[in-house]
Amino acid sequence: MTRFVPAADRHQVALLTDCLDDYVTQDNPARVVDAFVDDTDLAALGFAGVTPTATGRPGYHPATLTLLKLYLYGYLNQIPSSRRLEREASCNVEPIWLTGRLAPDFKTIADFRRENGDALRATCRHFVMLCRQVGLLAGGVVAVDGSRFKAVNTRDRNFTPAAVRRRIEQVETSIVRYLAALDTADRQEAEVTELRTPRLKERLSALRDRLRALQAMETLVEAAPDRQISLTDPDARAMATNGKGTGLVGYNVQAAVDTKHHLVVAHEVTNVGHDRTQLANIAGQAQAAAGEEAIQVLADRGYFSGEEILACDRAEIVVTLPKPMTSGAKAEGRFGKQDFVYQASDDTYRCPGDQTLTYRFESIENGMTLRRYWTSACPTCPIKNLCTPAEQRRVTRWEHEHVLEAVQRRLDETPNAMRDRRQTVEHVFGTIESAAAICGCPAAASWHWWASLCAAAVGRRVWHRAPARSEPGHRPAGGSSERSGQGGEASARRRCGARKQDRGSRNIGSSGSDAPADRSSEGRRVADDSDYGPIC
Repeated sequence: MTRFVPAADRHQVALLTDCLDDYVTQDNPARVVDAFVDDTDLAALGFAGVTPTATGRPGYHPATLTLLKLYLYGYLNQIPSSRRLEREASCNVEPIWLTGRLAPDFKTIADFRRENGDALRATCRHFVMLCRQVGLLAGGVVAVDGSRFKAVNTRDRNFTPAAVRRRIEQVETSIVRYLAALDTADRQEAEVTELRTPRLKERLSALRDRLRALQAMETLVEAAPDRQISLTDPDARAMATNGKGTGLVGYNVQAAVDTKHHLVVAHEVTNVGHDRTQLANIAGQAQAAAGEEAIQVLADRGYFSGEEILACDRAEIVVTLPKPMTSGAKAEGRFGKQDFVYQASDDTYRCPGDQTLTYRFESIENGMTLRRYWTSACPTCPIKNLCTPAEQRRVTRWEHEHVLEAVQRRLDETPNAMRDRRQTVEHVFGTIESAAAICGCPAAASWHWWASLCAAAVGRRVWHRAPARSEPGHRPAGGSSERSGQGGEASARRRCGARKQDRGSRNIGSSGSDAPADRSSEGRRVADDSDYGPIC
């Protein structure tokens, strides 16, 4: 035993105890949290309790001594619950150092989060401004993307007109089946009838009650503004996903990430299930956060919308994104619109058959002014079968089509733009999903939770920033140097799946029997771990 490193006697009395500050190294992220909060005007950000009352029991200062520092520490270390933060504040050296040996209970921590949602979002904006002042947002290029996350609302408690009709049909089919079963029981022996009939009548009564409830819900759904109702989480909405039958009830989370230092500069949580109407909004927020009049935005084809691109162009936001191929002509082996060359000098199109399509008339559809072009030479064209099955091939041009053509030119000139976008922004959602899998909390519990989570994501990217492209040891944001595209997100999701298996039957974002213990369809337990937005 003498060859081993001897341990200190825990009962040994020390005459001169160690200083608490010695246990926290100079490069510890806890010191960044401490310096950031101490230099922040909390009253200006809207935190409650900055000025103490003259009567009553003294409370904790919202930041300088305890709560905001402990809150940010929990985000950085993926400590999801108020109860766990309470334990950390009494046994972990870093939060003890941050709070000055103060240990608030879980109810105080939970109330702090619940009462200061707007102030926490203001803290996020303040941190982004700080990053801008120190030159971390000077690149002027941001990548945007969105991802759908489950809410604490099972699909059975989400109602749309189609879903209600489908469920009514299922219940009516079941009623017919049970009525047939009753008729069959009546024709059997008396003893069998006495055993089966009460149970069948009970099930039939429950189905009729269910049918009446669905018929009442159908009326409510038709009267709803967006014709959709979620019972557990009223803000959540049903959203389609890529896989058939894999839709979810949740939120669409938008993020804009700086391509130079990979900082989250803007975020938005919406319950719109697509990205087509989100480009101008999230790009405008990124422009305001970056503090530059003109920025470049990289997006995927899901954001392609003529109106949104035009709004960005008018705001001096340079957009680069691919155009989705929605025409069926290419799929059927015929020429697409991109095969027709516009000639601005005489406002005509040149077709693949070397014919000139001239302007004929214009119309307004969905608020857009569209110009129509065609030629009378189509019937005699030798390659007409490769162009159109109709009598004439007509080409439609939007009055602001030149803006979309400029977007396509930028994409052609920067072929690596979409790869840079993936490597920049995809890791954000992979990190959030991975963190949600670790702590077992719903991935989109509330809008307030997402705003706060993005605040922590901003800080994590600064305090644990990967080397820039020009620095030694740089790796793509998605993970290893071999990983590109959506590899980072895919890897994080694989890790999420592994952790889900380790946790057994607990499932993120579900409800019913698999729902988190602190939530139910009837309400929430007061001041528990995740009631006011779990920390990931």
